[in-house]
Amino acid sequence: MPSLRVPLVDLRAQYLTLKPEFLAAFEDVLDSMHLFLGPRQQEFEQAFAAYSESHYGVGVSNGTDALILALRACEIGPGDEVITVSNTFIATVEAIAAVGATPVFVDVDPETYLMDWRQIESVLTAQTRALLPVHLYGHVAEMQPILDIARAHDLRVIEDASQAHGAMYLGRRVGSLGDIACFSLYFSKNLGAFGEAGICTTNDDALAVRMRMIRDHGSRVRYEHEVMGQNFRMDELQAAVLAIKLPYLERWNAARQEHARYYSEQLRDVVDAVPVVRPWGTHVYCYYVIRVAERAQFQQALLADGIGTSIHYPTPIHMQAACASYGYQPGSLPITERLAADIVSLPMYPELTAEQLQLVVDSVKKHVKSSTSQGLV
Repeated sequence: MPSLRVPLVDLRAQYLTLKPEFLAAFEDVLDSMHLFLGPRQQEFEQAFAAYSESHYGVGVSNGTDALILALRACEIGPGDEVITVSNTFIATVEAIAAVGATPVFVDVDPETYLMDWRQIESVLTAQTRALLPVHLYGHVAEMQPILDIARAHDLRVIEDASQAHGAMYLGRRVGSLGDIACFSLYFSKNLGAFGEAGICTTNDDALAVRMRMIRDHGSRVRYEHEVMGQNFRMDELQAAVLAIKLPYLERWNAARQEHARYYSEQLRDVVDAVPVVRPWGTHVYCYYVIRVAERAQFQQALLADGIGTSIHYPTPIHMQAACASYGYQPGSLPITERLAADIVSLPMYPELTAEQLQLVVDSVKKHVKSSTSQGLV
């Protein structure tokens, strides 16, 4: 197998640009030995909340725990239903299951691949407690209709913003739109830790207090436990990394958007579909997802050219063995299922060079099998 001339993501390229800052911060944290719930975490929480146009940030151990924490803070549990999508990473649904609630799926828009809000009211029941839209691949879901439905039915709205750090909806940041927003800060995200971390944002005072208690064993004062909590704490080393990276996020997102523009200009008439950006939202391209025929052969051909690819995601969540008990059958979510058959992610990270972008475009043009959109419905 040839070495990758263009990997799907290159974490080392970003690390090397900021290496002295990281090492100095690590030394400072380790000299203090204040390793969690310390000044670096507080600095990052405040900075990320401000960036996300929210009053509060609550740093946690990873994105899955952020979702669990949000659901628990909203007192969602056994007997409750949460409406979400199947075109997502399983953590979205794992979190619902972890609190004892039941996920209820709606299909996605055939062009944006995001929650189709028009289907929400058809699956509402007396047990519905929350809507959980996912800002997938970097594009924000169409939030105003979702918020309107939630308001009409007294439902919570929890944003899964794990792939959309910095994206906008009608001029407002993701993270400020629902009751709580949850961000994964996994190492390959637009804003990533050196491993695992996450954060919740909210404008609700009571929810912020409750989330801070739950993430630290139900405690505001050490050894005084007001509720049954869990250990969802972010450590200081990760907070230090994130505090250093955050001021660069806008620049990195702009680079991703420029790379995406080039891809789309070159590939729009070549592949079956390139990403769509709605006028009410922005896209920060955590992933650049296209659709192609004969995907397996396409990926193998690009790999032979030294181009990394991936699939986000190959099997819809409602068709996973772990979700069999929810009773969904093939055909339940036809657009989601059709997407899973031919989506593929091309290399996307801020440090991509012009030469690398050209290599990707040339390889796609050489190997794509169809230039005619097959449609999703």
